[in-house]
Amino acid sequence: MQKEQTVDHVLRATWQAVAKMYNEQAVKHDSTMSMAFVLLNIDIENGTPSTTLGPLMGMEPTSLSRILKSMEEKDLIYREKNPEDGRGILIKVTEFGIEKRNVSKEHVLIFNETIRKHISEEKINHFFEVTQTINKLINNKVDFNIKPIK
Repeated sequence: MQKEQTVDHVLRATWQAVAKMYNEQAVKHDSTMSMAFVLLNIDIENGTPSTTLGPLMGMEPTSLSRILKSMEEKDLIYREKNPEDGRGILIKVTEFGIEKRNVSKEHVLIFNETIRKHISEEKINHFFEVTQTINKLINNKVDFNIKPIK
């Protein structure tokens, strides 16, 4: 089997192409795809606890901390004590951050609209079924240690 025919190669190559496309757009707005992703995942009205943000986005705490620090320096977000948990911190979006969030949201919507213009709803549904099954198999710790054929 050629690497181009493996599921993991196709997933990775496709995600890299999408990430590159989003980063090319983000740089025009003095941002990154990661920053845009964070902005899109913060609850605008109530903020989001910093401890739930990483898992929500599938991001390691160290990576998230660096991004949040950079976003604070750019005045996109601010941190506030969580009134429901004195030890917790809420990440909230500034007015400037909301502007940048709206730009990011628009790019995501345009990308999805464009994909849906070129791929039938049936194929899109199959794509989601396939990716959900892959995620379910991985989350259920299915044994992928298949013995090689001799």
